[in-house]
Amino acid sequence: MIAFIKEQFNQAGKFSLFVGRFFRELLVAPFQFNEFIRQCYTIGHKSLPLVGITGFIMGLVLTIQSRPTMTNFGAESWLPSMVSLSLIREIAPVITALICAGKIASGIGAELGSMKVTSQLDAMEVSAINPYKYLVVTRILATTLMVPLLVIIADLVGIYGGYIGYNVHGKIGLLRYFSEVIEHLDFLDLLPATIKTFFFGFFIGVIGCYKGFNASGGTASVGQAANSAVVTASLSIFILDMVAVQITDLFF
Repeated sequence: MIAFIKEQFNQAGKFSLFVGRFFRELLVAPFQFNEFIRQCYTIGHKSLPLVGITGFIMGLVLTIQSRPTMTNFGAESWLPSMVSLSLIREIAPVITALICAGKIASGIGAELGSMKVTSQLDAMEVSAINPYKYLVVTRILATTLMVPLLVIIADLVGIYGGYIGYNVHGKIGLLRYFSEVIEHLDFLDLLPATIKTFFFGFFIGVIGCYKGFNASGGTASVGQAANSAVVTASLSIFILDMVAVQITDLFF
């Protein structure tokens, strides 16, 4: 038990140093802009179809499932605002972040882990290329930027999915539906939900890079790094969301 606790503190220390190095390297020139753009494309564009389909289904299912209950209470007119608030505040950010944790964190962990066990990172250092700056900094920045954008897209597609779900058993115009959504949305509904997605993206990138960059052993460690990245990133999303909800209740 004591050995396990010591190992956890040791891992926490290594992770803190890894994050601290990111901020140090971020401020030192040169910046690998081309690699950053490539990672934004890989992370954002290639994740867009999955995020879009998931967002649409979330809005559609939430509307269809909620409609009978809202109708029983005579509050069917509140359905567009209820669905949009649920999606924007909580459902879309968390579900999209979990999708990104499964797809992006595992991909980064496997990619960097494979490069580590095949000594490609050592080869980059011999070639006077900083592997941390080239591989880690660009990926963390890309996830920090692209996850919030994916969440915004999931919000919009989810609201449209709610519109389709509303018209399964009823009829409402698209303009009126979005007017109902916008009328009941407040700036304070958008701000906390958007801010926390940057932290989701940051930790997805950091954890994926950390697990891959510190892989050791043979090829089996690549799979372990990818699996550990998914589990740890998913857990961190739930913890961050819990903290964000508490902060929002205190200050907003």
